[in-house]
Amino acid sequence: MNLGFWIILYLLITVVIGVLASRFIHSSSDFLSTSRRLPLILNASALFAFWYGSETVLGASSEFIQHGLLGVIEDPFGGFLCLILFALIFVRPLYRKNILTLGDLFRNVYGPKIERLSSALMILSFFGYAAAQIIALGILFHTIFGLDETMGRLISAVLVMAYTTAGGMWSVSITDFIQSVIIIVGLVFITLFLFNMVDPSTLFQSDNPYFFDFVPVRHPDVSWMDYVAAWCALGLGSLASQDIFQRANAARSESIAVRSTYLGASLYLLFAMLPLLLGLMVFQLSPELVADNTQHALMTMIAQYTPMWLQVLFYGALTSAIFSTCSGALLAPSSLLAENLLKPVLYPDSSDSQLLRLSRISVVIVSILATVLALMSESIYHLVSQSSILGMVSILVPLYAALFHGNSQKPMGAWLSMSCGLGTYILFELFPIETVPSMFLGFGASIIGLLSGNKMGKKYWI
Repeated sequence: MNLGFWIILYLLITVVIGVLASRFIHSSSDFLSTSRRLPLILNASALFAFWYGSETVLGASSEFIQHGLLGVIEDPFGGFLCLILFALIFVRPLYRKNILTLGDLFRNVYGPKIERLSSALMILSFFGYAAAQIIALGILFHTIFGLDETMGRLISAVLVMAYTTAGGMWSVSITDFIQSVIIIVGLVFITLFLFNMVDPSTLFQSDNPYFFDFVPVRHPDVSWMDYVAAWCALGLGSLASQDIFQRANAARSESIAVRSTYLGASLYLLFAMLPLLLGLMVFQLSPELVADNTQHALMTMIAQYTPMWLQVLFYGALTSAIFSTCSGALLAPSSLLAENLLKPVLYPDSSDSQLLRLSRISVVIVSILATVLALMSESIYHLVSQSSILGMVSILVPLYAALFHGNSQKPMGAWLSMSCGLGTYILFELFPIETVPSMFLGFGASIIGLLSGNKMGKKYWI
């Protein structure tokens, strides 16, 4: 039995478990948030497994091979920062709101028009993230089965869509727990095996004098402004994200929601170091791969130097990482689409069964659109980056204001915050200022828009 057989078996088991989880689904609340019934271990593993996706295993290792530590500040370090800040600032007040989506918060504070605008922007920010996972699965299927990457992307999208549509947040959470175990065991074993084949005394040496720099004190091409921007892309950009909120909100209690977020963050940072270590091993064992497609380098090295049982573990871990992230990336925007965009228009007085049906239809819609984007794109790492920045420049400021200063907020403030922030970001992406990243200009414009709009009052609001 070859590698392909075991991966197919794993995929079938994953889909079956996801579909069986549909037995827990009796309402839209079950589908979108498990009706807040997840214990600590399931909730923490859901947060860990969601972040630990293709951009961590393939994207970050590829960037590390090319650019060293300064190339991976955004992920995994920015991702860790995001989860820690979310636990410190957002988990408790959001949990107490007892809402299904962040769009619900915008509706309660700013009204239905801002609810629709904010939900649309949040949905847009997820397409790149989901597409990145589908691209990674296409690479994986190409490596294992020799499939054309386009066909691999299509097949993987159908598989993830199937079990996410069936079981919603229950499917995602249960499969995430299993996938978390596989990720940890698989990557630990593969790292230990390959570590015995390299020379530890030269593993942490590089011809690039800046390769292991964690801050840009010496690097001539990385400014402090770019360095801070790398921390903020995920660190701040993903704070206003339905996916993290949805997973923390599924916890059995407020205390568990906070503790599971901290635990998920710690697991993420710890095991995100393993792909970087494997990247160093690529340099030593197969330096010729560095000059080729670096997104394939790690998988090619595994195929060349490890026995079949370890390849099964590695590809099982990689498949787990990508599938868990992809399922969450499809469910989160689908929740917003169903609850905050389609339901008010199609079923304003809908029954719970209608909302549940609409939620499942929304998963299919989002899956199709994300797959189309995946077929048009190539870079995993930068798709994720752009998706996060969109949240930082448009959603984060009005979300923070709604959560902590809701009584003083006005719809015009939220509208100007989102439109000015996004518009400014796009403008300076097209016509950049070399010394200031466009994301900072967009974020500043978002703050100014909120303050200005709140002073204008209701008479300027349509």
